Amino acid sequence: MADWQACVAQAEERVPYAQAHWLDATNGPTWEAIVEPKPGGGYASVFPVPVQRRLWGTESLQPPFTQQLGLLTTAASQHRNPAEYLALLSGRFVRLHLQLNTGNATPSGLPAGWQATERTTYHLGLSADYGTLLAHYTPEFRRRLRQHREQAMPLQVVPAGSLAPTVALFRSYKPDHQTRLYNRHFARLQHLTHALGAHGEILEVRQPGNGELLAGALFVHSPNRVTYLFAAASAAGKKQHAPMLLLDYVIARHAGTPDLVLDFEGGTIPSIARFFANFGARPVPYCSLTQTTRPWYLTWMR
Repeated sequence: MADWQACVAQAEERVPYAQAHWLDATNGPTWEAIVEPKPGGGYASVFPVPVQRRLWGTESLQPPFTQQLGLLTTAASQHRNPAEYLALLSGRFVRLHLQLNTGNATPSGLPAGWQATERTTYHLGLSADYGTLLAHYTPEFRRRLRQHREQAMPLQVVPAGSLAPTVALFRSYKPDHQTRLYNRHFARLQHLTHALGAHGEILEVRQPGNGELLAGALFVHSPNRVTYLFAAASAAGKKQHAPMLLLDYVIARHAGTPDLVLDFEGGTIPSIARFFANFGARPVPYCSLTQTTRPWYLTWMR
């Protein structure tokens, strides 16, 4: 697995989700890959392929808490077109849903039965100092932050030792059947949080006095990236703008770091896109691919 990790670390596309421990936690142990070997050993390019074996056949579905995968290339890569790799997957799976990364162009000439859809995430470069970044917040967000700092007891962002309270808060107001996230998915998230170790940072905002959890989030730190992976906020937390405080805290702490990008990991939903854009973040597209060869009478099965 050292060759895999070395390729991911050297890749031109910054994709923390492609790390072996991430795939092990969210889809393990049954993930595969298409690789371009280097003549002297190791990999020049890798294309992770999550695999799920079902009674009705083998599927390749994007794992939970894994927004992007796709093709990762290095300076040694000779095969840089994602379509070459996708052609090798044609006909292998009864159902496929894969999301490429923001560094991959939308492939042309897809196999028959495949569909490509554009999705959006939001990025904010953190190379500038905090004052410069703050100036690109919307006037409304700057006003809210100013009012918050003027309070006698402003809310504080603090580190937490466990993601469990944030997960419980998330599930308390978003039923599993709506999010399609169930116990097995949150077990994967727990495994991932453990696997991340010091690279995963859990932050919370609690109500002074009674300690009520207002908002919590898991941020993942990787080379040139901070990823806003998972978050939850109560109605009271939203009213007091706790999610804004969490993100502003991270932006302020990492401002002035050359080449560092905050990936908000979302933005397809208009209301969420507007929230991220209020920080000065910009939309970045990536491609979602679907294909199915399952008989119609099996399409109801999950």
